[in-house]
Amino acid sequence: MNTREIGAQKETQVCAYLLSAGVDIKERNFRCRQGEVDIIGYDGDYLVFFEVKYRSNTRKGSAAEAVGFAKQKKICRVADYYRVIHQYGEDTPIRFDVVAVDKEKTTWIKNAFYYVARS
Repeated sequence: MNTREIGAQKETQVCAYLLSAGVDIKERNFRCRQGEVDIIGYDGDYLVFFEVKYRSNTRKGSAAEAVGFAKQKKICRVADYYRVIHQYGEDTPIRFDVVAVDKEKTTWIKNAFYYVARS
């Protein structure tokens, strides 16, 4: 199994995990010119943009550590685009979460980072 297939498998597992936690998943692998967001859904009143990261070992650090500032900025740009095309107003509460999968341990980090404005 190649890394893309493993990633897709882990994203499917994370979707099942989020659904069991009550998340209403709206999109998977939303892509646009600005980039990609793995999962978009509602957790309560929040429109949440989820980044899924998987690590089979810790040689390159934990899965959560893999979502650096450049990736955060890209996710925020995609979120801006998504909100515009789906006509979400400025008053829609949003959140950026990371679901880190280290080997078989899944950790959902709510509010993993704050919105990064375009500069």
